[in-house]
Amino acid sequence: MKAIDITKFDYPLPDEKIAKYPLAERDGSKLLVYSPENQIVESRFANIDEFLPNGATLVFNNTKVIRARLKFNKSTGAAIEVFCLEPVEPADVQVAFAQRHTTTWQCIVGNSKKWKEGALEKEIALKNGIVRLSATRVALRGNTSEICFEWDNEAVSFAEIIENIGVTPIPPYLNRETEAIDAERYQTVYSRHQGSVAAPTAGLHFTDQTLERLCARGHRLVNLTLHVGAGTFKPVQTADAREHVMHTEHFVVEREAIAQLASEAQPIVAVGTTSVRTMESLYWLGVKLLAGGDIADGLTQWEAYDLPQHFARREAFAALLAHLDSTASAALQSQTQIMITPGYKFRTISALITNFHQPHSTLLLLIAALVGDDWRSIYDFALGHDFRFLSYGDSSLLFPKKM
Repeated sequence: MKAIDITKFDYPLPDEKIAKYPLAERDGSKLLVYSPENQIVESRFANIDEFLPNGATLVFNNTKVIRARLKFNKSTGAAIEVFCLEPVEPADVQVAFAQRHTTTWQCIVGNSKKWKEGALEKEIALKNGIVRLSATRVALRGNTSEICFEWDNEAVSFAEIIENIGVTPIPPYLNRETEAIDAERYQTVYSRHQGSVAAPTAGLHFTDQTLERLCARGHRLVNLTLHVGAGTFKPVQTADAREHVMHTEHFVVEREAIAQLASEAQPIVAVGTTSVRTMESLYWLGVKLLAGGDIADGLTQWEAYDLPQHFARREAFAALLAHLDSTASAALQSQTQIMITPGYKFRTISALITNFHQPHSTLLLLIAALVGDDWRSIYDFALGHDFRFLSYGDSSLLFPKKM
């Protein structure tokens, strides 16, 4: 791979262009459509079905944002915030949420200097009575800490605890505290499986009515689950983007969904960059199997660029299905660190629905991989036509540029 100069993936983003709050109606946002003929059209998201390929399969990430910010006060009065990122013991997200006495998570600790030793404690009033929760720091891992949570009521799960006392995390660039509106609107209408600390924001524009209309127009809807990590907000800080360390995210895709996506006859439209990363990772995991490799550890950051490049999507997905059958598994659980940069050849998607992303971000690099240098024209158009940017901002439907 050639060097990737991150300074070439910059653009002016005034604070007033960042959407600090969602619109009153989810599907009331603007929609920018970038066509294969390199034309840009402005519309409304409510009209997105008019621009989709006939008989498209839309792939949604149905992860649910957890109330990951837990606030404690020491006996001295010092406020400590524990931001849960991902479970350590047990490592499976759903199993960790189901725990009835203790669980350990990788966390970011706010005001960490005020917490040198001992446990943080908090009393929680739940329908099952008073629960006493303690948090103990058991290890440091760079900028994060491993925190062991323990509580004294086995009738209460960890999921119930964070649902009652946790605060929904919102992106740091909003520069405001979480408000009541965020509990509903920083969540897609189709969210199902808890585990993300950031929303798959392309999906925030969809309403139940939009989904019904898509089905009525003959489109298929397929769900997968990738739990979005805080690393999605981490900008590339190295001059050469190849030196950036990509975050790892965990995903689950049911066998039925893989079978539906295996056919190459259907155009696939990914709803959001997390759906793209999962779809592409599925393809490369299938290729690893075809090449005689082991997929137990998922996909590393640059692995896709070194794997055999000639397999068709149906072959790769067929290999995944055979693997699931051989292990009697109803779903593929894995992880990906894939970093998609300019020069990458997409293997699974015909179009992408996505919001507008930050300068110097890995998400902007992914967009540039899809549409080439035309990303600049797209973003210049959006800035010049009063589109709203980032998580609560407007949407785009991007078709790959013919490279």
